[in-house]
Amino acid sequence: MITLSNLKNNPGARKNPKRVGRGSGSGWGKTCGRGQKGQKSRSGGKPHPWFEGGQMPLQRRLPKRGFTNIFKKSYDLVNLKALSELKVKGALTPQVLKEQGLIRNMSAVKVLGDGELTGAVEVHAHKFSQSALQKIEKSGGKAVVL
Repeated sequence: MITLSNLKNNPGARKNPKRVGRGSGSGWGKTCGRGQKGQKSRSGGKPHPWFEGGQMPLQRRLPKRGFTNIFKKSYDLVNLKALSELKVKGALTPQVLKEQGLIRNMSAVKVLGDGELTGAVEVHAHKFSQSALQKIEKSGGKAVVL
């Protein structure tokens, strides 16, 4: 019967560690199998994992303070649901949307297709989503790209 007191590994399952630095008769004396001199012959003589052999390392090549795309165009977004709730006669231009408080600045306005339009409305904007275009034309309105 096997108990904790008589457990043994199978023969050859465990190998004794190489005992280095025990004299020249052992075959692993003096330099202990590390060759002559140099970085790898020293203890702890291994560069850190991100060392790139003297090349400028990745963490120094990358920009450190984030990245700002100076060419990015940002739009003020307006949904059709908000446009349908407006009680304004005539065309819905960015000036009208600003007066109604739907957008902050008039430089770039994009109309999105969330919601439904009840009546025919002429909408002036810089960009329209596909669904917004379809819904505006379906309700008999007109989408004008500025």
